[in-house]
Amino acid sequence: MPARTPFMDPGPAPADRSPRLWRRFASAWRLVVIGGALSYRALFNWTTPPMFIGTLLVGPLLQLLFFVFLGRQLQVADDRFYLLGNAVISASTACVYGGTMAVANERRYGTLGAVLLSPRNRAPLWFGRALPYVLNGLLISVFTLSAACLLLGLRIPVEALPGLGAVLLAASAGCSAFGLALGALGLRFRDVFLVSNVASSALLLLTGANVPRETLPGWMRALGDVLPLTHAADAARQLSAGAGLDGRGIAAELATGAGYALLAVVLLAVFERGSRRRATLDVM
Repeated sequence: MPARTPFMDPGPAPADRSPRLWRRFASAWRLVVIGGALSYRALFNWTTPPMFIGTLLVGPLLQLLFFVFLGRQLQVADDRFYLLGNAVISASTACVYGGTMAVANERRYGTLGAVLLSPRNRAPLWFGRALPYVLNGLLISVFTLSAACLLLGLRIPVEALPGLGAVLLAASAGCSAFGLALGALGLRFRDVFLVSNVASSALLLLTGANVPRETLPGWMRALGDVLPLTHAADAARQLSAGAGLDGRGIAAELATGAGYALLAVVLLAVFERGSRRRATLDVM
């Protein structure tokens, strides 16, 4: 075969084997949707109908009734204060514990090594797991709010319903990011659900859902400002009173959720290094 000279035809250029942008997007979206659904079925401990109904629907409803009747006896605030506050915070059960289970249960069930050694992008891998709990929290909040309207006579203006839906969605998203950050601690701490229990109690006390924030000490109000659900509860009460949608409340809630999402990324990246080393040794 004659040697190729500079004047000969170089032939067809090699095909571009790099994946296209739409393929990368489709792959990431498939990982978010399918991976999130599979992790929800495998890692969430309350997916069976009796556990789901008893823990995520009946539990928040009983909590709502308890604080409404307690508030009537103490005469601290009116029924609307407790009804809307508990409708917002009812999403915390699924979002906080679900986000924790989405990460910590990988270690508990012995599948963490396979996840850490996966070559897939970490952002859709972890944040896709929070998506089912956002929808789950929104469902629970809508159910609790509907029960408040049917059982206790809560009246909400029709024009406020779209804005209230946006507030509940932002609350569920921010609380799910908070739960994911707590779940990241499960890569290092053995009993992370103790942290989740304390965090759930802190949300109940500091967000203003059942205790008026103006009656709390200054340091408690400062802690409540950086917790999810605080700004959503205030925005929901303003909407039900006919004041209109305040975009600052939703923006503050989303900003709080973004902060916890960033914290989850940092914690997962830091804790994953040591866990990946141990997982590699176990596989070898």
